[in-house]
Amino acid sequence: MQRPNAAQYAYGSAVVVLATAALLLLTGATAPLGIAVACLAGLLLGVLVAVTMPPGTRPVKSPADTGARTGNDAVRVPAAQVGAGADTRTGP
Repeated sequence: MQRPNAAQYAYGSAVVVLATAALLLLTGATAPLGIAVACLAGLLLGVLVAVTMPPGTRPVKSPADTGARTGNDAVRVPAAQVGAGADTRTGP
């Protein structure tokens, strides 16, 4: 199983809060058992939304997908290493 991404966390959390608030307001539950049932139902709905949400996939670059390079990218030449200035002095 893949790790949930940020969107799944966000949507799941939003559903938990909104569903729980809606259930508490619509049912008018004041007893501890009714409040616990509404909270559990909201939590289950939030988990269901987070799990069933399609994961966001990003295309992954692989060396085979790079294709032909043009211009300066075709040949890479390392730059000359330059010292901190000790080897470039001209005076005594």
